Amino acid sequence: MIKQYTESLGEVHSSVTTENKTGWRKILAFIGPAYLVSVGYMDPGNWATDIAGGSAFGYRLIWVLLASNLIALLLQSLSARLGIVRGLDLAQASKSSYPRFINFCLYILAQLAIIACDLAEIIGMAIGLNLLFNLPLIWGVSLTITDTVLMLFLMNKGMRKLEGFIVSMIFIVGLSFLIEMFIVRPDVVEVAKGFIPGNLTGSSLYIAIGIIGATVMPHNLYLHSSLVQTREITRTDAGIKTAIKFNLFDTVIALNLAFLVNAAILILAASAFFKNGFFHIAEIQDAYKLLEHIFGSIAPTLFAIALIASGQSSTITGTLAGQIIMEGHINLRIEPWLRRLLTRVLAIVPAVFTILYFGETGLGNLIILSQVVLSLQLGFAVIPLIHFTSDRKKMGNFAIGLKVKIAAWACAALIVALNAKLVYEQISTWIKQSPSTAIWMYALIIPVIIAITALLLYVFFRPLLFKHKDIPVYIPHGIATAIGDLDAIHYHNIGISIDFSKNDANSIRHGIMQGGKKATYTLIHVVETAGARYYGRQVMDHETQSDVDNLNQYVDTLHKLGYKATAKIGYGIAASAIAQIVNDEKIDFVVMGSHGHKALKDLIFGTTVNKVRHKVNVPVLVVKPEAQQ
Repeated sequence: MIKQYTESLGEVHSSVTTENKTGWRKILAFIGPAYLVSVGYMDPGNWATDIAGGSAFGYRLIWVLLASNLIALLLQSLSARLGIVRGLDLAQASKSSYPRFINFCLYILAQLAIIACDLAEIIGMAIGLNLLFNLPLIWGVSLTITDTVLMLFLMNKGMRKLEGFIVSMIFIVGLSFLIEMFIVRPDVVEVAKGFIPGNLTGSSLYIAIGIIGATVMPHNLYLHSSLVQTREITRTDAGIKTAIKFNLFDTVIALNLAFLVNAAILILAASAFFKNGFFHIAEIQDAYKLLEHIFGSIAPTLFAIALIASGQSSTITGTLAGQIIMEGHINLRIEPWLRRLLTRVLAIVPAVFTILYFGETGLGNLIILSQVVLSLQLGFAVIPLIHFTSDRKKMGNFAIGLKVKIAAWACAALIVALNAKLVYEQISTWIKQSPSTAIWMYALIIPVIIAITALLLYVFFRPLLFKHKDIPVYIPHGIATAIGDLDAIHYHNIGISIDFSKNDANSIRHGIMQGGKKATYTLIHVVETAGARYYGRQVMDHETQSDVDNLNQYVDTLHKLGYKATAKIGYGIAASAIAQIVNDEKIDFVVMGSHGHKALKDLIFGTTVNKVRHKVNVPVLVVKPEAQQ
C-alpha cells in the first residue's frame, strides 16, 4: 500500500540513527541539518546585498553582518530546540496555536518569502551561467526550472546523500572565496574598524535591512525545526539534552562558516570596488567584470563557479522549506516535484518580466528587493518561535531561560523596528517623489500595511492572552477509532489488472488468495495506443487484438483450474479505464501489480496505482514485482 506520513518531512523523519555511537561518530551523526540551513545564509541574495554594501560603504557594514549572524545563531538554536523537544516544526506548532484563518495568512506570507528567496537563486544561477558560458540571461532563467529533477533525485537517495551534496556545494563556495581573499589582499586594519557599529539612515538602512533579510531568512526557521527531526534520538530528558547540545555545535560551526563567506564577499567588494572608486556596484555582473579588469581571469571565474554552486544548493533547501510550510500551516500535501515546479514558476515570472521590460541591469535591484521582502516577513516567524520555546507547559525543563528570552525578544523588536522604519521612509519617499500617486498609496498600499500590522500584533498577543489554549487541529489522516470484533470479509468480484509482464502470475496468485474458488475474477487490461485514446471501443488495431487474445488465454487457464473468470478490456488512460471497469462491473476488491519505477521513471511514466486508488471506493492491494518481495 502507499505509505502515508504525518511527521514533518515524513519521507526522511528519524532516518539517521544517532544511537550506539560515541565520540566523533556521535558528533558526525548530528552534523548536517545546520549545513542545509546555512546554505540560505550564503545564497545569491546575500551576494547582492554584500556586494552593494561593500561597494557603497566599504567595510563599514561588516558589523551588520556580524549582528545578523549572532541573531541567526540565537534564532536557529531556538528553532532546533522546538523541533527536538516537541517533535513539531514551526508551522505545525503554529497550526496548534493559531486559528485556521491566521494560519492561512501566515502560510501566504511564508510562501511569498520562499518565492522571494527562490527569485534570488534563479537570478544568481542565470548570472553564473551567463558569466561562465555566455548564456543569455533569459535562457539561464528558463533553464533553472530543470533543477526539479535534481531535487527529486536527491530526495529519493536519502537524507545523508542530500546533506553530502549541499556540503560539497558549500565547500566549493568557501574555497573559491578563500582564494579570492589572497588575490585582493584586503586592508586588515580597515576590516577590523568595520566591526564597530555605526548609524544607519537612507540607503545604508535599506541595504542593512536587506543584509538582515538575506542572513536571517524566515523559511530557515521552519526548515531547521524540521531537519533536526531526521535524527533518531532517545525520547528521554538525557537523550533530548544530548540532541540539543550536538545540534548547537552543528549550528555554531555551520553559521559561522556562512558568516565568513558573507564577510569575504563584502570585503571583496570593498577592496576591489570601494577602494577603486566604484561605489554603486549592485549588479553581480558588474562585480564580475570589474574583478576581471582589476585582477585578471582567475578571480572572476572562481566568483562565477561559487555563484552557481550557492544558487543550486539554495534552491533545494527552499523546496524542503516549502513542503514544511505547506503541510504544517494548511495541511496540504502534494508531490515534491509539483510543489517545486509551482514555486519556481512563480519566481521565474518576475525575473523574466524584469529582463524583458527593464533589461538585464535591473536584476541586481530585484535581488536586493527580494531580500528586503524576506526581512519584512521575518517577524511572523520569529515571534511565534519565541512564544513556543518559552512555553514551560509544552517545553517542560527545556523551555528557554529568562536571559535567552530577553535576548530573543530584543532581536525580534530590533527586526520589527527596522522594518517599520524602512516601510515608513520608503512610503514617504514615494509620496514626495510622485505626489500624483499619493491617492493610490492611501487607497491600496496603506490598507495592506495596516492589515499586516494587525496580523503581527495578533500573532504577538494571542499566546499571551490565551496561554496554553490550543486550537483543535485537523489531523490529516484522521483519528484512530475503537475496534470491536473483526469478522472475515468475503469478496465476490475481484478485479486483477494485467499488463502482460512477468508480474501477472504474481498478481493473479495474490488475487486468488483473497477470494478462493467462491469469488469471480475480472481480469482487466487497458489498451493505451493512440487509437485507443481517440476511438475507444471502436479501435481494433493489431495491438488491441493481440491483447484481447492474451487476456482470454489467462481466463481459459483459470477456468481449467476451477476458477470463475472473465476478461475486460479498457481503452485510453489506464487509471480512468480501470476505475470505470471497477465501477461498471461492481468489483469489490482490486489487485494491481506495481511497476517498480522510482524517482524519474515515476515522473515520466506516471503512477497508475496511486491514481486508481483515489478514483475507486474499494480496497486496492498493490503487489510488488517478485524480485522485490
